[in-house]
Amino acid sequence: MSFLRVLLSILFPPLAVYDRGCGSMLIVFLLTLCGWVPGVIAALIILNKNK
Repeated sequence: MSFLRVLLSILFPPLAVYDRGCGSMLIVFLLTLCGWVPGVIAALIILNKNK
């Protein structure tokens, strides 16, 4: 996980997980709409998983 991805997941979480698939991006987007913190947490968890 690069520093740029971590920074991007804090600023705009759905954009940080764009290469992980449409489902991940949709989940992070919906969580971000519910609240900024759940979206950031979900993005960081998804980015921390191995491909």
